[in-house]
Amino acid sequence: MTQVSSPSARGRREPGEVFGNGFTLFADMLLVGLLTSAACLPVVTAPAAFAAASATLRPAAGHGAPVRAAAYLAHLRARLSVASLAGGLLPPMLVVILLIDVSLLGSALPGAPAVALALVLLVLGAAVVALRATALQDPHRLSVREGLLRSAADPRGTLLLAAGVLLAGLLAWSIPLLIPLLPGPLAFAATVVDIRSAPRHGSG
Repeated sequence: MTQVSSPSARGRREPGEVFGNGFTLFADMLLVGLLTSAACLPVVTAPAAFAAASATLRPAAGHGAPVRAAAYLAHLRARLSVASLAGGLLPPMLVVILLIDVSLLGSALPGAPAVALALVLLVLGAAVVALRATALQDPHRLSVREGLLRSAADPRGTLLLAAGVLLAGLLAWSIPLLIPLLPGPLAFAATVVDIRSAPRHGSG
């Protein structure tokens, strides 16, 4: 069952916190976004990095607990595995698909717009499933199958997450300086969607 903190609990400031209660969660997302971007630099570590981001932000999303960089690093170490590193090969494949998409949009081939739209939807769907897979709470591990199942079982949450991915893509395209910060809000969105749908999965 999802825990919701009382306003007084959220209003308390933990020792060492710089921001007030109105900006704490926002600052936490930015911090986790920067840590996740740094952890994603080797590329193949991206699944573990996003899974660590979700695990770090889950207490903040559930009951307003403060976020610590040490907690993120601990979650990252726990999620680095051969399987997660193998899954890290998928992001470069998505980049190749996007490059193909861009080249199709600039071509005069018959049916190019339809193929380009299909590729955009494919990349968007893959991003949503990947985010849902990395947002799984322990004892679940990274699982594309579980991400697909949760995406299909919770269409409203999936659409919300897809909207978040589209917004992040637009921000990255229009303001490239924001790119290192975007993984934090994306991981938070995936975590909140997973928390929201958790009772449904638990009862199934």
